[in-house]
Amino acid sequence: MSQRFVQIVDFETHRFDEMKELLDRFEQRMAGESGGPTHRILLQDRDQAGRYLAVIEFASYDEALRSDARPEVAQLNERLTALCTRPPAFGNYDVRDARELK
Repeated sequence: MSQRFVQIVDFETHRFDEMKELLDRFEQRMAGESGGPTHRILLQDRDQAGRYLAVIEFASYDEALRSDARPEVAQLNERLTALCTRPPAFGNYDVRDARELK
């Protein structure tokens, strides 16, 4: 059985609305495609203006690798990075436990 996988992207931008619009359009285009992320959460840092975290969940690490290899994902990442004030930092995590609490 494969283990769920999460990638966390730490980025800074003053153009968040443009980034969100790119993500929304991309997700609409990819809606009928198999694979790719299963969940996405965007977090805004309350203590540091312009800093955000994107938490992106995949069914497995292998599925994340397949997704990252898609040319349209590489193009999206280039466009998003161009809107950042510094290069994004990526962290890769295996999900050890997750549950709904309420």
